Amino acid sequence: MKNFKNSFHPFALATVVCWALAYVFTRMALRHYSPFPLGFLRYFVAALAMIVAVIIIRAQKPRLKDIKWFFACGATGFFLYVIFYNKGCQTVTSATSSVIIALVPVMTSLMAFFIYKEKLSWIQWTAVGVELLGTIVLTVLYGGFSVNIGLFWLLCAAFVLSVYNLLQRQVTKRYSAVEAAAYGIFAGAIMLTIFLPGAIRESSTAAPINILYVLILGVLSSAVAYICWAKAFMKAKKTSSVSNYMFITPFIVSILGYVVAEEAVTSETIIGGAIILFGFAMFNAGPGVIKKIRIKKGLEPKEE
Repeated sequence: MKNFKNSFHPFALATVVCWALAYVFTRMALRHYSPFPLGFLRYFVAALAMIVAVIIIRAQKPRLKDIKWFFACGATGFFLYVIFYNKGCQTVTSATSSVIIALVPVMTSLMAFFIYKEKLSWIQWTAVGVELLGTIVLTVLYGGFSVNIGLFWLLCAAFVLSVYNLLQRQVTKRYSAVEAAAYGIFAGAIMLTIFLPGAIRESSTAAPINILYVLILGVLSSAVAYICWAKAFMKAKKTSSVSNYMFITPFIVSILGYVVAEEAVTSETIIGGAIILFGFAMFNAGPGVIKKIRIKKGLEPKEE
């Protein structure tokens, strides 16, 4: 029970489930809103939710020297990300967009290796390869991988989100999960106010269901998700251990796309999802299994 309380896994899993909802509801919200106003509305709602959270926990104020880091988080994780992501979602399905964003763990692991000197074992790199194979099955075999401007925008989104992950690793050493997520979202929302006029104009003609989509995106897929994500980084020893959870997002999205948006779930989706889940299990359990084998063969001493 103690290990479970100190584990990052529940928080990382909760995050990817909330983010999976974003892939589906963003596409549904884009039927009325244009990408940039939707981005502002999503994080405006998230900022309001975070104000409540900050008041409840009586959060510490950000130190003057750390404000630049929170604006860096706001720029990469929210401002630039939401622009690139929403632009990409205009031309691809929710499942395909989640697959491209699932490249974030690879980018994050490579950046963490060069910047933080974090190392993965050979079996974990193998697992990453297996997970990437699953994403290929979900795209190439699912009607072909078409190169269009939407994929370019999503690759840009994946890159800036990887940078955000590394920044979160640093700020969560000095701030709580709520504080780290809140101050980054506040900074991002401030930057996104350049799209306020369009948001007001489009909201004036929005149906109640479109408002509901925005609330879900703001509260669940942003406020709750980023608090859990920050909490996961606080508890994990490696940045890549947390970011690797993003690999399972495409499979969750495919299921949600079928349930919520009536998007088809094909055999390729099921096979690709199974491969991703296998690689995910290998990434998390593999090092422990290898260590037990080495101990059994006398290649490593037993732990006291």
